[in-house]
Amino acid sequence: MSRDIDVLVLGGAGVDTIVHVPELPLPYADSYMVDPGITTRAGQTGDFVALGLSALGLRTRHLDLLCADPEGDLVRAFHRDHGIPLTEVPGPAGTKRAVNLVGPDGRRLSLYDSTRAHPDDRLPEPTVRALAEASRHAHVSITQPCAHALPILREAGVTISTDLHNWDGKNGYQEEFALAADIVFLSTTALTGDPARTMRAIAEHGRAELVVATAGAQGAYLLADDEVTHIPPVTPPSPMIDSNGAGDAFAAAFLYGWLNRETPQRAALYGTIAGAHACTVPSTEAEAITRGDLLTRAGAAPL
Repeated sequence: MSRDIDVLVLGGAGVDTIVHVPELPLPYADSYMVDPGITTRAGQTGDFVALGLSALGLRTRHLDLLCADPEGDLVRAFHRDHGIPLTEVPGPAGTKRAVNLVGPDGRRLSLYDSTRAHPDDRLPEPTVRALAEASRHAHVSITQPCAHALPILREAGVTISTDLHNWDGKNGYQEEFALAADIVFLSTTALTGDPARTMRAIAEHGRAELVVATAGAQGAYLLADDEVTHIPPVTPPSPMIDSNGAGDAFAAAFLYGWLNRETPQRAALYGTIAGAHACTVPSTEAEAITRGDLLTRAGAAPL
């Protein structure tokens, strides 16, 4: 069977409105003057993973629900401008959108519009199956329609990764994705105690062979071959601006290494380099690290 797509990205297409605020949490006030202003741009988790993969030279296709609305037009333009093939399914509730409050230190607070989803939203089974059968790997966003696609992906014989983002280790919704994936990414942000405990539980109760917990400025933790190791952080090449898209960049670069048969430790190094790069890019822009830059920086970085 021909596998003409390296990575099929499911879900996570949408639009963010970026608002820079003087501090987080933002104290109540009647109004604030914000600088450098308010920007609306395409780019949620699936968009940025697809961008990162494509910039590293992987044949990438993105599949998600989109609506005939201004937000959907921004997402289409994003993919067109970056040369990322997009398969869209009509979404009756509207294209996903969020507001990201970004503090001076680069931290963010995301406010997601939950009205832009419907309980009956689905990615059509024939479309998912056909694209999965043409793919080497599928990266699944934790948006609701993608949960129903997981069994189809497994039947198609494609390996699966997912990003649980700020999972607390307990929420059943994210747990469904965690237990169905071969590679699991998550943030340590909402975890209590030792991240290794949650990482091992994912592997013990699910299919995961690799689990990666990103820890921001502390680097990341990698579970591979039943051993948890700490992956040290990489110094960004220029001052940190904000953390929007850092986790997506990490996942894309890790998958690049893994699909090219690098060791899990090397793939995690790629992830930390790409995540550090993403922190130097303004949240209003979309600029993923290139393969040349990634490999150059990895050559200079210790293993």
